[in-house]
Amino acid sequence: MNTISRRGFLAAGAAMLAYSQLPKFAAAQGVAPLSLQAATRTLDVDGRAATVFGLAGPSGQGLVLDPGQRFRVDLTNNLDVSTIIHWHGQIPPNAQDGVPDLPLPMLAPGETRSYDFEPLSGTFWMHSHVPIQEMQLLAAPLIVRSKEDVAADRQEVVLFLHDFSFKTPQEVMAEIEEGHGGGHGDGHGGGHMGDMAGMDHGAMDGMAMDLNDYDWDAYLANDRTLSDPEVVQVERGGRIRLRVINAAAATVFWIETGKAQARLVAVDGHAIQPIQGTRFGLAMGQRLDLEIDLPQDGGAWPILALREGARERTGLILATPGAEIRRIDTLAETDAPAFDTDLSQESRLIALNALTSRPVDRSHIVTLGGTMQPYVWTIDGAVWGQHRPVSAKSGERVVLSFHNVSMMGHPMHLHGHVFQVVGLNGRAVSGAFRDTVYVPSMSKVDIALDAGEAARWMLHCHHMPHLETGMMTEFAVSA
Repeated sequence: MNTISRRGFLAAGAAMLAYSQLPKFAAAQGVAPLSLQAATRTLDVDGRAATVFGLAGPSGQGLVLDPGQRFRVDLTNNLDVSTIIHWHGQIPPNAQDGVPDLPLPMLAPGETRSYDFEPLSGTFWMHSHVPIQEMQLLAAPLIVRSKEDVAADRQEVVLFLHDFSFKTPQEVMAEIEEGHGGGHGDGHGGGHMGDMAGMDHGAMDGMAMDLNDYDWDAYLANDRTLSDPEVVQVERGGRIRLRVINAAAATVFWIETGKAQARLVAVDGHAIQPIQGTRFGLAMGQRLDLEIDLPQDGGAWPILALREGARERTGLILATPGAEIRRIDTLAETDAPAFDTDLSQESRLIALNALTSRPVDRSHIVTLGGTMQPYVWTIDGAVWGQHRPVSAKSGERVVLSFHNVSMMGHPMHLHGHVFQVVGLNGRAVSGAFRDTVYVPSMSKVDIALDAGEAARWMLHCHHMPHLETGMMTEFAVSA
C-alpha cells in the first residue's frame, strides 16, 4: 500500500471538503447511512513506513456530522482480525455502545454492522474497544457540529494525538510488564505501593509518581511528527476553533499555543465558562476545544503537544499564505511538568449549566489501585472478570468518588453517561461536564450523574496498558 503524496492528499482533501459543504438533508430525506471502514493504512513516520489501523469515513479518517444529522453509520471491518468500535462520549443505546460481547460480539473480518442514534454535538472520537488495537491507531475523530458552529465565522481545525511504536502492541506490553518500558518516573520501584488508602500528599515525600511507563518511538499529530508537520492554511486575523483529541494509548499531553492567545471553551464536548491561556493539559480520552484569534499580520503559529514529564513533543502549524515555516525540534529544551497533580486545572473548569439540584440517591467510593511490579491495575481491588459491579437504578442521582491510591494518574471513562465533576480532594465544585476525568495519584475526584438506560455500562481507566491488565469494572444500571 503506497502512501499518498502530499499534493495528492491536499487535492483529495479539497475535493472532499467541497463535497462536505454541500447541504445535507438528514434522515428525514432518507439519506443513505455513512460508510465507515476499519482498515489498515500506511503512515510515513520520520521516513519509515508503518502499517497501522484506521477508521476511514467518506472524506478521510473519521466522521463529521452536521447539525441535526443522526448518527447513521454502516461500519465494515476490513481488517483481518475481529474488532468493535466504541463511540467515545456519545450515548447510544447500550446495544450500539461498542464493547466486546456486551451485549454484541465483535465484528468478524468482512462483516458490516449498522448504527443509528441521536448524537450529542461537540468534539468526540471513536476507537476500538480492544486495547491492543487502539495501540495500533484504530481510532479517529468524531465531530458533531452544532448550529452555532455553522453560523460562526471561524475555521475548524482538528488536532488528533497519538503515541506510536514500530513494535507490536504485544511486544510493547511485554516490555512494560517486565519493567523495561523506559518511561520516566521512580524507576518502576512501585511494587510495594499498591495500597496507600490512608496516605496523603505529605506522606509521599521522596516517592515520585510514575508519569510515563513507556517511551514510544514517535508522538503523532494528525498522523505526523514535527519532522514533517501538517501546515494548516489560515487567514490573517481569523478565528480558529481548535478541537484537540488525545487518542494516545498511554501519554498525557500539554497543548501549547505559544504566541497565539487561546480560550478554552469546552472539555469532552461540553461547554465551560471560557478560560484564557496558552497551555492546557489533557489526559488520554479527553478533548479540549480552544478558540484562537489570530493577529492581523501574517505569520506561522505552531500548536504544540508536549508529553508530560518529558521533552518529546508533536504538533501542527497554523500559517497564513506565504509565511515562513521554521523547523521545530521534536525535543523541547526542558521536560514538560507533570499534569494536574494538584487538580489546579480541573478546579478552574466551571460548567456553563450545572446539573439540576436534587438529593443524591446513591453514592459509591471507587478505589483505583495498582502496582508497576507486578504490572497489575485494579478497581476496588479487583481486575476485570473478578470485579464487583458498581450498581445503580435508572433515574437515580449517583455520586461516584474516585480515590486513587496508586502512584500513577488514571483517566477514568464512563460509558453511556455524561457526568459533572462535583468534588476535588474533598472540596465541592460546580465543575465541568465530562465523560473522562483525570484522577491524579493520591487524589479524590467526585462525579455526579443521573443513571441512564438499564444496562451494563463499562467504567475503566483510559490508559491502554492499565485497561489491558484489568483496570475495568461495570456500572450496572437496573430498571
